[in-house]
Amino acid sequence: MIITRAPFRVSFAGGGSDIPSFYETYGGCVLSTSIRKYVYLTINKAFNKDTITLKYSQTEVVDDPNKIQHRIFRQTLKDFGTKGIEITSMADIPAGTGLGSSSSFTVALLKLLYAYNEKSVSAYKVAKEACDIEINQLGNPIGKQDQFAAAFGGLRYYEFQPDGFVKVEPIIMRGASYRHLEDSIMMFYTGLVRDANKILGEETRNLASANEKINATLKLCELTRDLKREFESNNVDALGEILNQGWNIKRNLAGGITNKAIDYYYEQGIKAGASGGKLLGAGGGGFLLFYVPDHSKKDAVRAALKDLVEMPVELDQSGVSVIFTE
Repeated sequence: MIITRAPFRVSFAGGGSDIPSFYETYGGCVLSTSIRKYVYLTINKAFNKDTITLKYSQTEVVDDPNKIQHRIFRQTLKDFGTKGIEITSMADIPAGTGLGSSSSFTVALLKLLYAYNEKSVSAYKVAKEACDIEINQLGNPIGKQDQFAAAFGGLRYYEFQPDGFVKVEPIIMRGASYRHLEDSIMMFYTGLVRDANKILGEETRNLASANEKINATLKLCELTRDLKREFESNNVDALGEILNQGWNIKRNLAGGITNKAIDYYYEQGIKAGASGGKLLGAGGGGFLLFYVPDHSKKDAVRAALKDLVEMPVELDQSGVSVIFTE
């Protein structure tokens, strides 16, 4: 048996610039961190060497990968051609919540199959292949940031170059600054689950043709580079204002990114003491992120958002990993 895990990610700035229709012309950049919430996958030899057994939210037993219903499982297992296996999937957080769960799953699955086939693989290769599966082979209208964040982990800056290469840089700051960052982040689950592909599809079309959307995304890239400089200067509290500016831009990039309920909760969090925040992921639901630098105000923020479920945040530094072999 082998077990792999890949972390979920929290994107601070630059989301949308990692979509091919944008970065292939203008280049893009994202600054994000992985968190200590994970997708776990296990693999074991099946009793029947000619079958593939998959257990996730449902169970599938097939003799041909083309018969698999789960799109990512189907495409990846077709590519590897591996049979006589049983794979089980579980996660700390449900899908559709804005934390890159689909890409974390794909990254963990690739790492699992490489390990099962006794092959070494780099974080970059896993991320690149996960992008190819999700974007090129399955045709999902998504960007590259989630796959790279799940593969590399940690607090990092990603630069998406027009030729497709992704430059990956760790953010270096003092230990005290890193701890302050971790202690100042608050996340609340809105209870709303959405289909990211629908929103991202509209955003992708807008970035291919609408000048005002292109200019807005260029501004998001500028804010991302500003945040990188501030972090590396240990001015962590700059995050609040940059989050706020980025959210006010992002919310207008496509219909469905926000709604009355999300706007209400966001305003309540800011009034209670957060210096900035954003809705994570494509929009429409999932988690609200707030930055609260004055820790004495965290209880006031909790009280203001008492209708939502708070999720404690710890930052991850490991990326995709094999965590058990037998």
